[in-house]
Amino acid sequence: MTRSLLHPGRLLQALDDIDRAPESYTLDRPAALRRVFVTLASVSVCLLILHYAKNSYLLYELLQMLAQWQGKASDSYTRAIQQSEWRHLIGYAWWTGWHIVCFLLIPWTVIRCFWRRESLADFGWRWNETSQHWRGYLLLLSPILVFVVIVSQGEDFVNHYPFYTHAGRSWADFLAWELLYMTQFVVLEFFFRGYMLRALRPALGANAIWVMCVPYLMIHFPKLWLEATGAILFGLFLGVLALRSRSIWGGVLVHAGVALSMDTAALIQKGQLPAVWWPL
Repeated sequence: MTRSLLHPGRLLQALDDIDRAPESYTLDRPAALRRVFVTLASVSVCLLILHYAKNSYLLYELLQMLAQWQGKASDSYTRAIQQSEWRHLIGYAWWTGWHIVCFLLIPWTVIRCFWRRESLADFGWRWNETSQHWRGYLLLLSPILVFVVIVSQGEDFVNHYPFYTHAGRSWADFLAWELLYMTQFVVLEFFFRGYMLRALRPALGANAIWVMCVPYLMIHFPKLWLEATGAILFGLFLGVLALRSRSIWGGVLVHAGVALSMDTAALIQKGQLPAVWWPL
């Protein structure tokens, strides 16, 4: 069943099955219009805020403003952060924090304000039928892992990953970075495969997947062109599987597996994979 779902020739049939399911097209036209309006307006706001707020330079500008406002004590604290060996990791903590705000907290607020009869858990947080589709997630993950091994030999790949340049300095750096990175993937999966799909499906049916794929592709534009191109099919198949399993967790595991393998492969190529020790 799952193998045929991921076969290109069966994709349209899978979308037709989603369209015919009871969860699709449950709203009349006025209610569907409002649902789409609220969803896409909130998605636009979230992506706009995230794009401009996630960069760490904004954090340091705010710290500098705080130092000027509160005087020497705050200025000393600000300088300590800026000169710390963990400065870049603090910047990525800021980056992850804004992903949590825009990909989780704002959608949760929209759900509470506009769709009070629905709970946050209904938007993909339960495990549901994920186990029934494990073959599909494995089939999606396996060729990507092979591709990662191949492209990891290239200079562009090694220079691009991991995003946190000190990830290979120690296990503390590596694990702290991966915790921040994986948290970002959890809320990202919720935003695209949970919030967007669940919110749009009653109005648009399977077309919710295609609508979701557009902004999902666009957030990959700053990345390598191969990764951005792959995001089209990746988003499409994950969208189908998310609606079939009624859960985001399969997508989280796939994303985590890909991201961890990319970081590890890049560090191995650089000869920077941390030794097995923990700094005291």
